[in-house]
Amino acid sequence: MACVASTDPGRTTPVFELDRPWALHPQVAVRPERFGALAYHFGTRRLSFLKSRRLVELVSSLDEHPTARAAIESACVPVSEVPAYLAALGTLASTGMIEIREAQT
Repeated sequence: MACVASTDPGRTTPVFELDRPWALHPQVAVRPERFGALAYHFGTRRLSFLKSRRLVELVSSLDEHPTARAAIESACVPVSEVPAYLAALGTLASTGMIEIREAQT
């Protein structure tokens, strides 16, 4: 799967399944910071920067919504910014920071 930050011109943003239920991986801890937050995966020892408070709110609330689309709507992400949030979520998914969860009944 391609990385969003790749410099390879053949690489593209990973596909993020917007209408699936998502959650933080159980081994990920989020630490709030002035710029947003740090997300640390204790299993892979990967560190990610969440660069806005709205993104932190969105990622932290994924498991409270039936789909990522519903979480984005709940976080009041402006329509013009949705592509950037989808790219961020795609990167978090491709690095194992967030994962698809079983749908709530």
